[in-house]
Formats: sequence, structure tokens, C-alpha cells
Amino acid sequence: MLSFNTNNGAILALDVLRSTTGDRDATMGRMSSGQRVATAADNAAYWSIATTMRSDNKMLSAVEDALGLASGIVDSANNGFSAATDTLVEIKKLLVLAREPGVDRDKVNTDLDQLKDQLKTIASASSFSEQNWLKRTDLADDVDRELVGSFRRDADGGVTVTSITYEIAGTAGTTDVNFLVDDLSGDSGILTGSGFATELGTSKTWVLFNGENGGAYDEIALSDATTDAEIEEMISVVDAMAERTIEVATSLGAISTRIELQSEFTKDLQDSIETGVGKMVDADLNAEATRLKALQTQEQLGIQALQIANSGTERFLDLLL
Repeated sequence: MLSFNTNNGAILALDVLRSTTGDRDATMGRMSSGQRVATAADNAAYWSIATTMRSDNKMLSAVEDALGLASGIVDSANNGFSAATDTLVEIKKLLVLAREPGVDRDKVNTDLDQLKDQLKTIASASSFSEQNWLKRTDLADDVDRELVGSFRRDADGGVTVTSITYEIAGTAGTTDVNFLVDDLSGDSGILTGSGFATELGTSKTWVLFNGENGGAYDEIALSDATTDAEIEEMISVVDAMAERTIEVATSLGAISTRIELQSEFTKDLQDSIETGVGKMVDADLNAEATRLKALQTQEQLGIQALQIANSGTERFLDLLL
């Protein structure tokens, strides 16, 4: 049927051409963006999941940065305790030397004072990002150290940041102390605390040196008046202090290893999330390029079909002329 008012063939050809053009534009959009799910309209479920996972990946990136900071803090403290252990070994060597008959103990004490100053320097300098785990100067220093450990999302969508906790305070007045130096009261420091002499039952309450603002114990020092028995007690106390620094360094080393493992796991998890999201929303560019070529061909055929459909009325007008 031929009608001047309604050209059904042209309408059908136009609908097909419009659909082909829309598909072509969508394919070109996927190729230019690299995504087959770029908005919620493309696939609401996949878009929602991908958006949440991208957000989690950004959180994991922040966790990775925090782990890097935590690693610096722990490594600084660990290095400080390792250096303190080496220095205490040198102090024990001096005390053993002083035990030998005929040794000038005043001269040995000069070297001993230098090693004490070195330990004070180690305690003060072992800081990172204003965090010092070796020196106690304020009551606030007794608060447990919290380091960002990981981030997780539970089944209900809740977000939790877990921490790695280091209990730094210990028990003052015992050998169970974690500070190297306590300038506040003395008894929370390995070098300044009375706990080592007390537990060994020495005749005097030996400490390597007293804290700046606390403690009035017997400092380990040598002179010609120092007896052999006192030197033996000093050696025992310094040895116990060295053992405690080794224990603390071991604990810090374990935390450092945990942080390193967690950092590697976080990086792997980020890669897994990125790969998983890509599988959901990324476009297959090879397939899209092939589809675009086919749609361009269909578009050309549609244009030709529309021309053919419109040419029918033109032939009828030719008959009337």
C-alpha cells in the first residue's frame, strides 16, 4: 500500500537506523571509557559492587600508608634497643675488666661514663614522627601504642579498622618494664629502674643511672673504693638489663615482621580487588572494536534502506508529471 500521509517502510527503516545509531554510540562510549559498566544505568548491581570495592581499595591504600608509618616507628624503637644492647655488652666488659687486680678503676669509670651518655643519647634519639618508645617523660607515655593494622568490611557492610597494640607501660619497679629510660619516676625504665637489683637481691639498689626527675638509687660507677663484691653485683644487674633489652627488641622485631607481612598482604589484596572490579566493569576492547565495525556497516545499510523506502513516493510523483 502506498500512502502520501504514512510511509510505513520509511518509518520502519528509520526505527532500525535509530536503534543501530544508538548501539554504535554506546559501543563508542565503552571504547572511549574502557568500561562496559560506567554508570548505574548500565548495570545497577555491578556498578554498586564496583563502586563499593573501589572505595574499599582507597581505604586499603590509606592503610598501606599507615603501615609504612608504623614500620618506621617500630623500626626506630627496635634499632634503639639493639644499639642499647650492644652498649650494655660494652659496659659489662668494662666491669669485668675493673674486677681484675691492679686495674685503675677511676680510668675505667671514665669510659663507663661515656657509655652511659651514649645510652642516654640512644634513648633520646630513637624517635620517628614524634614517637619515642624508649624514653618516658610523661604519664601519657604509659598509654598503649596503637598502630593501624588492617581494614575490613563485614557482611552487614560495617567498616572496621583493626589495630596492632604494643603494651609499653609494663610494671614499674620490676624487671617487666619496656622503656629504656624513665626520666619521670625512674622505675619504669630498664636502665633507671630498681626492679633488676631488687629481684637479684643485691646489697644496694643498683641502677645504671637515675632518671632526671625521679629515682635516688645507687648508680653503677667505679672508684678505687669500689669492692670486688659490688662489681660482681653490678655485672649481674647490667647483664639482667641487657637480657631485658633483648626481650623488648625481640617483641618489637615480631611486631615489625607482622607489619611487613600485613603490608604485603594489603598490596596483594588491592591488586585482587582491582582485578575483580575490572572483570565486572571493564570493556573487552577487541570485542567492542569488532562490534563497532559491524554497527557501522549496519548503519550504512540502514541509510540505504531509508533512501529506498523514501524513493517510492518519488516514483509515484514522476507518474503524475
